[in-house]
This record gives sequence, C-alpha cells and structure tokens, in this order.
Amino acid sequence: IAGAVFAGNIGKNIKTNKRKNKKGRAVIPENIMLIDTHSHLNFEPFENDLDEVIGRCVGEDIWAINAGSQYETSKKAVEIAEKNKTMFAGVGLHPIHARDDFNVEDFRNLAKSKKVVAIGEIGLDRYKDYGQFINRQKEIFVQQLDLAKELNSPVIIHCRMAHQEMIEILAGYKLPGVIHCFTGTQEEAKKYLDMGFYLGINGIMYKFDLKKVIGKTPLERILIETDSPYLTPLPALSLAKEGRNEPIFVKYISQEIAKIKNISFEEVAIATTQNAKNLFKI
Repeated sequence: IAGAVFAGNIGKNIKTNKRKNKKGRAVIPENIMLIDTHSHLNFEPFENDLDEVIGRCVGEDIWAINAGSQYETSKKAVEIAEKNKTMFAGVGLHPIHARDDFNVEDFRNLAKSKKVVAIGEIGLDRYKDYGQFINRQKEIFVQQLDLAKELNSPVIIHCRMAHQEMIEILAGYKLPGVIHCFTGTQEEAKKYLDMGFYLGINGIMYKFDLKKVIGKTPLERILIETDSPYLTPLPALSLAKEGRNEPIFVKYISQEIAKIKNISFEEVAIATTQNAKNLFKI
C-alpha cells in the first residue's frame, strides 16, 4: 500500500515495524487508535454498564460503529452515537427479523442523523430455519439496498450460508460496503473484493479457519470488528465480563491478522483505521 494512503494524524507518531514477542505474536502497543466497525452496544447485554464500556473505549482510543438489527436497536444505536463523539451508527433490519413489520420510511428517518454512517446490518441468512422465509428476506434486503443507493450510503452486509444468492443480488448494485463477519471461501471473497467490498474480520476466525482468506486479502480491503457482545476473541475470554465481548477487544483481532500476515500490529491498526474512515466517511 502506498505510504500516502496512511498520511495524517492517525499514523503521525507511529513507527511501523515487525516487532514480535518471544512466542511470535505481534506485540500490542498502547495508545494506537482502532475502529471496531461492527458492534452492538445498543443491545440488552450492555444495558446496565453502557457508560463504563464506552469509557473503556475512550480510554483505549477505540471508536465503534454500532449496527442496528431492528427498528428499536437501530434507534438506540443512533442515540448512543449522538451522545458520544467516537460512536457511530448503522440502521437496518437484520434478515433473521425479516418477519417483523418493515417500513422503509422508519429507517430513512433514522438515517437523517449525521452520526448514521451505514445502512445495516442487512442481508440474507439460511442458518437453521431462517431459510424458510428467505424470499421475505430478499424482498426486505432489496428495499434496504435501494435506500442505501438513494442515500449514497455504504452497507453493512450480513450473509450466512447464502453467499451465491448474495453475490447475485449485489452484482446489480454498485454500492460500497463491508461483508461483515466473513466466513466464505477464497473464491467468494474474491468475488466480493472484485465488487469493491471490504471483508469484516472478527472473532469468528477462532471458529473457522480463515488464515488463507486473510492472508490473500489485501490489507487495504480488511476491516476489523468485534460483533460485541458476541464472538469474544479467545485471548480475551479471561478478561471478558461473563464472556461478553466488547469493542476494546478488537485489538486481539488486529493482533491475529498481524500474525497471519507476518506484519506489525501497527501496520494493521493504521491500515484498518484508514479503511474504516474511507468507507464510512468518519
């Protein structure tokens, strides 16, 4: 990646190197900005200590984008973003909730907030019995893609066990966005990358072998995320409150990517932060 891509305040005081500890893991330095591009602080598990969780993010210079899954959680994401400088929001109806009442106007109105940076979390899901209403999912997904196109907004895409259908639908749009929590094949990754999408990498990498995909995906097309409160990275389990993931643990995702690519933590931090700023205009 050209050095000019990372010019500016983000990397001004950072020296990139390939420091490793004795076990070969990329060292996690202090006070390097990271952006968790997909979390859910707007969900019930954070109801009782939201301010403390956000305070920890501020203390470690972690920004976060909280994605909505229904109208109420989308509204909550906007409220959190408007109260906190380093929090941002995505609004949308998640495919597993496609049987809910859906009014695109509700989400269009939420998207008027300057802190809404994406339409999402939206997409397709065939896991378990969700595939029984896949046609309804597709209907709502297309409406939300149309909204994103109308608003010139990036999209946060959820796709589980439906990549071929997803690729076919997205091919009809020229929208910027991220394939959140990517678990597909190398071939599917290439198709998304060829359409201009970023791949969102999170703690799912400890359940699925994504080393080859991560290794072959250019750093400038990777975003880091937590999907908090879910998918807690293995190195953070002993630190997590009752196993709950939170945005400060995104550093372990950056660390693992650095290890896979045999580069420094700083390089991953600088690149993925700039990627997030580029995509979400933050």
